[in-house]
Amino acid sequence: MIVIDGSTGEGGGQILRSALALSILTRTAFRMERIRAGREKPGLLKQHLTAVRAAQEVSGADVTGAELGSRELTFKPRTVQGREARFDIGSAGSTTLVLQAVLPALMRATTPSTLTIEGGTHNPSSPPFEFLSRSLVPLLARMGGKIELTLERPGFYPAGGGILRAHVEPSPLDALELEERGPLVRRRAIAIVSGLPPAVAERELRVARDRLGLSRDEIEKQEVSADRGPGNAFLVVLEFKNVTIVTSGFGERGVRAEEVAEQAIGPAMRFLETKAAVCEHLADQLLLPMAMGRGGVISTTEPSAHLTTQIETLKLFLGGEVEVDTADEKTYTVTMRGALV
Repeated sequence: MIVIDGSTGEGGGQILRSALALSILTRTAFRMERIRAGREKPGLLKQHLTAVRAAQEVSGADVTGAELGSRELTFKPRTVQGREARFDIGSAGSTTLVLQAVLPALMRATTPSTLTIEGGTHNPSSPPFEFLSRSLVPLLARMGGKIELTLERPGFYPAGGGILRAHVEPSPLDALELEERGPLVRRRAIAIVSGLPPAVAERELRVARDRLGLSRDEIEKQEVSADRGPGNAFLVVLEFKNVTIVTSGFGERGVRAEEVAEQAIGPAMRFLETKAAVCEHLADQLLLPMAMGRGGVISTTEPSAHLTTQIETLKLFLGGEVEVDTADEKTYTVTMRGALV
């Protein structure tokens, strides 16, 4: 059994989600201690607990410590089974991060799966639905993955109530070679508002037009149902020949619309200053699928704490080395040989 200190690296929920996925894929039990010890509210929150329960259901695992606030967890997987299941986080916790914990296993199941997850789909500190649908899933499809995502209903912080559905067909994965992003094909800024004045979206889009030099055809305002409470998300979508990058900002009480827009615009502009193919958030989410397949190489921006944590977690379960090299002062290459082929 592998023993993991959950406070290491980025010290949040990522190390838990990655450990769950790798545990199922390798059929290796683990015990995690000091879960989220450095966070303001340490231990398992509703979002993390839902990820554990989803991983338990798809793998038939024996689990101890699966309780709200728990700082220790033992997870002993059996065989992964494709299934149809529904999980309700019970808060605005991220549906996309819950999916992250079980998606790799479902891609290796013997039968198809359909998961429905209710909670937040557009909330701070988590990838929005569009990050998965426009950026991550197309790259997984290029590797051979067969995943269909549907946003049945958006859910914003703090109300939640969003619904994400994922249908996964098991399939082997090929190597991912993504060192060049190619020319920029299209830019887009999208302001999403629910139960808020349209002027909020208009102010955000005005900032995008000024800062990014966008035309009217490159901006979009989306007004969605306010049944589940007010909410706001702002997205910048950069479509290159070989990859699409999505950066995001989220409205919160007391945060001006212009600041929300800048949360997405700033990272987008910094990414454009590099030669990297993938952003820091996409890089750490690609490593595990690359390990499942035939490896590969990607170029990215300066490695984040999430990326280095992902590398160390992969080493715990798989051994071997992931090479990170400097291409220039703003671009790095990450090379991996497939470990779970």
